Amino acid sequence: MSTPKNLSKEEAYKHDLKGYVTGLVLALILTVIPFSAVIFGMSTGAALWLIAVLGLIQIVVHVRYFLHVDLSPERREDLHLLLFSGLLLFIMAAGTIWVVLNMNYRMMPGMEMIGM
Repeated sequence: MSTPKNLSKEEAYKHDLKGYVTGLVLALILTVIPFSAVIFGMSTGAALWLIAVLGLIQIVVHVRYFLHVDLSPERREDLHLLLFSGLLLFIMAAGTIWVVLNMNYRMMPGMEMIGM
């Protein structure tokens, strides 16, 4: 969401403001839909899928409109940094879960099936 270079200062401000307002409206819509689905009694499985899908879409909206990361060549480095950060978070979370489950298995011999 980069501002074109040939705009005046006022036009650039309006262009940026339009992007922020668009992002805000989309974020609000993507927040209200899951709340209304839960309030109006949507089935649990469908509500969880709806929340997950709309949550992923909302991540994309925030990255695009508020962090200004897109697929343009000028922003490619920002996208790579964001993807690398996501990879590191995934590795840390998966490693933590793996270590905790492995410790649970080793600390309670003969009781692996309890709680499953």
